[in-house]
Amino acid sequence: MATPKIFESEYRFCLILWETEPVRSAELVKLCRERLGWKSTTTYTVIKRLSERGVLKNENTVVTSLVTKEEVQAAEIDEMVEKTFEGSLPAFVAAFTGHKKMTRDEADAIQAMIDRFRKEGDQ
Repeated sequence: MATPKIFESEYRFCLILWETEPVRSAELVKLCRERLGWKSTTTYTVIKRLSERGVLKNENTVVTSLVTKEEVQAAEIDEMVEKTFEGSLPAFVAAFTGHKKMTRDEADAIQAMIDRFRKEGDQ
């Protein structure tokens, strides 16, 4: 099943949810007011909308996520690579590294990921 699309304001909401779940909806209202400046009606609307799209569940006023932060991030990156770079991961990496300075540690971490991918592919 594909990860449901989560828009920017919904993502900010989900960051709070992932950090605090399982959490009562009343507590989410309080946290969203403090951190996002939302009214209670906005929070309840987002809870309902994300529940309908299969992102979270709200049972007996306790809210829990049905998708992880990593799943949402991966889906966003996949969509961006497909839409912006015509599905080319090398084009994405070239664009990313061409405009951002990378530390030796970051380069080593990326190289380790590539090496691990190659090793897993050989098995």
